[in-house]
Amino acid sequence: MRRPSLASLLCTLTCLGALCAPGLGCEKRKDKDDQRPGESAPSAERPGARPGAEPPRVLRPEPPRPGRVYKDLDRDTFNRLAVRLNLPLFWAEDANGNGAVDPGEVRSLLFYPDFKSWADRGEFTLAFDQAYDLLLAARGQTGSDEAKGIAAAEARRRKLVTEELDQGKPTLVWNDLTSRSEEDRRLVRRMLKLASLIDGLYATQLGVSSLAGRVPADDPAGRSLLRRNWSPRCKGPRTEKEPECTAIPGMTEAPPVALYPVELQKQKDFCKVLEKHPDSKALMAPFVVVRQKEGKLVAVPYTEAFAAPMNAIAAELEAAAAEVKDPKEAALKTYLGAAAKAFRTGDWQVADEAWAKMNAQNSKWYLRVGPDETYWEPCSSKAGFHATFALINPGSLAWQQKLVPVRQDMEDALAKLIGAPYQARKVSFHLPDFIDIVLNAGDDRHPFGATIGQSLPNWGPVANEGRSRTVAMSNLYTDPDSGRVRREQADSLLAKESLAFFPDKPDFGLLNTILHEASHNFGPSHEYKVAGKKDTQVFGGSLATVLEELKAQTGAIWFLDFLRQRKLVDDEMVRKTYTDAFLWALGHISRGMFTDTGKPKPYSQLAAIQVGFLMEAGAISFDPKATSANGKDQGAFTLHLDKFPAVINRLMAQVGAIKGKGDKAAAEALVSRFVTGALVPQKLITERLLRHPKTSFVYGVDL
Repeated sequence: MRRPSLASLLCTLTCLGALCAPGLGCEKRKDKDDQRPGESAPSAERPGARPGAEPPRVLRPEPPRPGRVYKDLDRDTFNRLAVRLNLPLFWAEDANGNGAVDPGEVRSLLFYPDFKSWADRGEFTLAFDQAYDLLLAARGQTGSDEAKGIAAAEARRRKLVTEELDQGKPTLVWNDLTSRSEEDRRLVRRMLKLASLIDGLYATQLGVSSLAGRVPADDPAGRSLLRRNWSPRCKGPRTEKEPECTAIPGMTEAPPVALYPVELQKQKDFCKVLEKHPDSKALMAPFVVVRQKEGKLVAVPYTEAFAAPMNAIAAELEAAAAEVKDPKEAALKTYLGAAAKAFRTGDWQVADEAWAKMNAQNSKWYLRVGPDETYWEPCSSKAGFHATFALINPGSLAWQQKLVPVRQDMEDALAKLIGAPYQARKVSFHLPDFIDIVLNAGDDRHPFGATIGQSLPNWGPVANEGRSRTVAMSNLYTDPDSGRVRREQADSLLAKESLAFFPDKPDFGLLNTILHEASHNFGPSHEYKVAGKKDTQVFGGSLATVLEELKAQTGAIWFLDFLRQRKLVDDEMVRKTYTDAFLWALGHISRGMFTDTGKPKPYSQLAAIQVGFLMEAGAISFDPKATSANGKDQGAFTLHLDKFPAVINRLMAQVGAIKGKGDKAAAEALVSRFVTGALVPQKLITERLLRHPKTSFVYGVDL
């Protein structure tokens, strides 16, 4: 039987209830939900206000052709093609091992243009049947094969876009909340609406909220890239430096962000210009944008620059607070109200105070919403809007019981190691809660990987007085696919004897994350000043970020020996967590040291510094002629774990002193030695790890 063309199938599936794509011969429907990011709120229950997202639609379930068996595609191919076609569809598992996708095995995804019902009452819908035909038609295509007569440059662009998407392996974060109370499910629905609004605001900050219409109508892969990457530009290790790799023909650079005047962003090193400006303290503050008024650069508060979307978010938070009736959730209710006020007034400190009082004992939920991290923008100074919504995992309580009694001892020990002028502070921050992610929105949702731990806030009295709240995301990277890939990667890079302490359970990664996030609260951090200047003023935004993350991750492995000496962890836990930290570092090294615009990648650079320092001191050796554990690859690392404590102690002392003294020259020397130096075999690491696509999380929830 002759199969319909891909364009014809796209038209058919689109016109079943979603927006019809212009140019495909479909009649475009318009109704009250026909909205774009940055306008009024999208459909009530499905986050979709993103770059690349059309208004959400729900298809009416209809039965497919009778008796059809869907076994033409393996699961990896099925999911990879669904990303290329920008379909909110995921094959979770082949539960019965029959090699065919069955109705109970598919999931509908959040954060896509449309929400479709793929199965109903144990049967596939017509929407799934049409989507499956799309997948079959796309099989084997490179992104340009189908386009007859297309210009060579456009064909190359589409091929690169496909290569970009294929560098991510879709990995599902799924939550079945159907057994929860009606009040709980109402809250989740509110959080889905909130996620849409946060997405729209973050897209506005990035300057990408109006770009969807510039992606060719017959290019679903381009729309998928724009949706996934928060940018028309490619971000995969193999394609991020390709100028032609873009969702929008001709857009070879990322659009200017909405934080600084466009003309200013055209200047080379404009961030350094701002850092040297007489009013740099005000202009580079985290919760303002920079505008040109009457020939002068001025700071404009977020609440003024983004008034409409922030007021909409405030209203949603107020509505959520009003619906919380459970007296056991009083802390959550208070935080929702305080966060709403902050979105109207810019008083983030009040929200931080309410948020810091939430914990695993007084709420079953975790929520953080607001502007926090700065890594995402060119100058690493402005806070990006995000939302994390999760369930508390009770497993964190055991670690809290171990670490709470010694947290002041941890600060005192680190201060003693660092030495003057740094002096130990009184610390009373929350030790990490384990949380199971339900959804990430805005700056929390990344094209590759995800934040696995976080300590917030970054500014203000809560941070400065050691009352921050720290979390570790306990349901990420725990799926069987991620575990299999990690073992294969370790086999390709480590000598066989170093696999004796391979971290074969999530516990070791969680401990690494817990101690990393806790270490943000120890030593010179947050609002610590040298000669009256904060770290961003001393080092510059990008280098300051690298140093803070280097301090935190070095603290994570330094504190392992501290805990072992107090018999809070055993030798096996320490050695396997060392190995986990090393594999984590290799993963970040494989992502490259700089973005396509030359901005430092903080985690990649800290990883190169750590691995290089350990290699230089003999705690890690690399033999280019040795055979790795898989028996195939030449060139392997050997971990001399007995040497780790002493070497890490020296690294921790050096990094702590750099931050404590504000020694910019010493910081730049570390970067020069290990990041841009030749000691760490970065190309070999990248080649081995990029044999596997990087994790790209997708999200779904059943209510």
